[in-house]
Amino acid sequence: MKIGDKVRFLSEVGGGIVTGFRGKDIALVADEDGFDIPMPVRECVVIETDDYQVASPAAKAAKAAKKEQAKRPSEQPARPASAIEEEPVYRVERPQISVYKQPERRGADVLNLYLAFVPVDIKAVSTTPFETYLVNDSNYYLYFTYASAEGKAWTARAHGVIEPNTKLLLEEFQKSELNDRERVSVQAVAFKEGRSYVQKATVGVELRVDAVKFYKLHTFQSTDFFETPALLYEVVRDDAPVKQVYVSADELKQALLHKKEADLPAQPAAKSQSAKQGIVEIDLHIGELLDDTRGMSNGEMLRYQLDKFHEVMAQYKNKREQRIVFIHGKGDGVLRKALLQELKRKYPNCRHQDASFQEYGFGATMVTIK
Repeated sequence: MKIGDKVRFLSEVGGGIVTGFRGKDIALVADEDGFDIPMPVRECVVIETDDYQVASPAAKAAKAAKKEQAKRPSEQPARPASAIEEEPVYRVERPQISVYKQPERRGADVLNLYLAFVPVDIKAVSTTPFETYLVNDSNYYLYFTYASAEGKAWTARAHGVIEPNTKLLLEEFQKSELNDRERVSVQAVAFKEGRSYVQKATVGVELRVDAVKFYKLHTFQSTDFFETPALLYEVVRDDAPVKQVYVSADELKQALLHKKEADLPAQPAAKSQSAKQGIVEIDLHIGELLDDTRGMSNGEMLRYQLDKFHEVMAQYKNKREQRIVFIHGKGDGVLRKALLQELKRKYPNCRHQDASFQEYGFGATMVTIK
C-alpha cells in the first residue's frame, strides 16, 4: 500500500485515496469530501473501483445470514386446506331494531316526548277505563322505562323501544287505580338506527298526575296524535326535559305559614272569625281553610277562597257597620285583586280599604258592611 492507492475499509462502509501514513500501522485516507481519516492499515484494502460504498465482509455475512433465515420453513406446520375449510366461523350479530329504514320527518331532529292518557269511552268519563300512551314526536328511537311510585318505592309499568314518530300503548287501567299513578316517571335514551345522529341527553322526568282532572270532561282535549280527546303531559320539549312545578299539601301549608309570618311581623297568626274590637278577622290562606289541597290546581284553590269570602259576606250582610278584615297575604296579589273585583261587582255599597299596616302589613283588606 502506497500514497495514491484507492482503498476501501473492511469493518465499515467507506474508503478513499491514501494521502499519507502515521507510523507503520495508520494510513491517512482522504474521503470524497477531502477529509483525512486515520485508519489502521489492516482495515484497508486496495481496490480498483471508485465505489467506496461497497459493503464490508461483516456486512456481507449479516446479509447472507438474513437470507438464510428467510429461507427456513416456519416452526408451526401449515394446516391442510381441508382443516381450514372445516373450522367454524363465529360472527357477532348486531341486534336489529327494525327491518326497514323509516323515512325521517323534516324538522323532527329535536326530541319531543309526551305521556298521554286517553279515555276508552269519552262519553262515560266518570267510569271509563283509561289507556296510557308514550308519544315519540321525533326522528329518534327511544329506549324507555315508564314507572310509578308509592312513597320511595318505584314500580316499572312498561319498558322497551319506541320507534320514531309513533305512539305506543303502555297500559290500560281502571279509574280506581288512579291513586297508584299520582307520581310517575319516564326515562329514555335516544338513538338512530342505521344513520349518523347528534347525541341527546339522557331523559329522566318525574311527573305528578292530577287525579282530579280525570273526573272533568273538559280536561281531555283534541290533539294531533289521537282521534279521540286525550290528556297530554309534556316530558321533553325541543330537547329539554320538562320540569313540572308541583308543591305537596304539606309544602304548600308550610310556605303559606312562612309567608304569613313575613306579612305580619308584629302580629301573631290571625284567628279565623275571631271578634276583636268589633272586627271580624277571616284568614283566607288556603292552608287555613283546607287541611289537604292534594290534586287541586291554583284556579281551584282560588275559587275555594272566593267561595269562603262570599260565605262570610252573606253571613254579615244585614249587620250594618260591621267591619271584616280578610287576610289574603301580599304574595303576587292574585287573591287580593280577585277580592277587589268581587267587591266592586257584587257589593258596591260596601266600603273597603287596606287594613292596618301595623297589624296586618300589606296583606289584608278591611270591608265595612253598609
